[in-house]
Amino acid sequence: MQKTLRGRDVATGSAIEVKFDKVIDAVTPVAEAQEKYLAPGWVDVQVNGFAGVDYNSPRTSHAEIARSIEVIFSTGVTRFYPTVITGAPDDMREALSNLARAKDSLPNGDAMDGFHVEGPHISADDGPRGAHPRHWVRPPDFEEFRRLQDAARGNIRLMTLAPEWPGAPAYIEALTADGVVISIGHTGADAGQITDAVSAGATMSTHIGNGSHSILRRHPNYIWDQLADDRLSASFIVDGIHIPVSFLKVALRAKGLSRSVLVTDASSPAGAKPGRYSLGEQAVDLTADNRVVLAGQYKLAGSALRMNHGIRNLMKLAGLSLSDAVIMATTNPARVGSVPRRSNGLAAGDRADFVLFDFDSETCAIHVAATYVSGRRVFG
Repeated sequence: MQKTLRGRDVATGSAIEVKFDKVIDAVTPVAEAQEKYLAPGWVDVQVNGFAGVDYNSPRTSHAEIARSIEVIFSTGVTRFYPTVITGAPDDMREALSNLARAKDSLPNGDAMDGFHVEGPHISADDGPRGAHPRHWVRPPDFEEFRRLQDAARGNIRLMTLAPEWPGAPAYIEALTADGVVISIGHTGADAGQITDAVSAGATMSTHIGNGSHSILRRHPNYIWDQLADDRLSASFIVDGIHIPVSFLKVALRAKGLSRSVLVTDASSPAGAKPGRYSLGEQAVDLTADNRVVLAGQYKLAGSALRMNHGIRNLMKLAGLSLSDAVIMATTNPARVGSVPRRSNGLAAGDRADFVLFDFDSETCAIHVAATYVSGRRVFG
């Protein structure tokens, strides 16, 4: 049954009416002014957990996953990639299997549009490895990928790896031929290794500026090399903690709007109270100043970022307009992350995923009023 929704088009500021069922049928201008903004629903391609729920644990119940999805909807996100990080082979496989079953059985499971596997083929070095457990870092193995993909019921859509591993280009070619997006991350690669990875099919950099050595040679280094390659898009964690404003501004200029993607990299404490939580086999703490760190340490372990706050931060910290910040949270991640029928925005034929929100132009705050997934109202 066709439905209608009116709002202020976030791209133009004009009042519009959208006619839709599961997909958008038509978008037309209307004369009556609209107070609330209407945008495509946010897309987040890196979510390790939310609302106290850890997607990396094979033991996480489907009821808890369902609850976390409802909280994610309150932030305006309509499609996201649960992200499984480096862990024991059995744990990674079982976590993906658990998520796949939840995706197929939960009423809102379709919001988990695909899965992101971040690791285990990353650098073992301190710094680039980030919060990933060193003892489970291992080289690329296509047979292991097949086992992970089988467990995920074919839902692995994005994989982050370090291209300095022997055989990485051939591995990248095999996975991209299988329809998987390859992102460079948690790496200490040299310029030649990055070039070889991109030539083999890598198209993205995972949370650029993070997962790196604390001290780098001025130039060349793997951050400059990725920023300089126009064939690579890049994702950014814009929480005011992971990267400084100066780097954010310069990196966005290097990549340009069309190659820039906002992610939360949220882990289980996001949307929850300060305290102790889990990230796979590791304990993590959410501190009073909103940092997620390995328990008892200062090392960041994901974020507590909400996507609506990330969009606000892009405006406040980087000076982006509302419409450009929303592009980084909608059509760009859909296109770069291979989220089907979400790359055209509010346009006929795209899936009917919407967020209706109030916007405070002075503070840049975004207050989500309603969220729709495939035409059904899931929040507000």
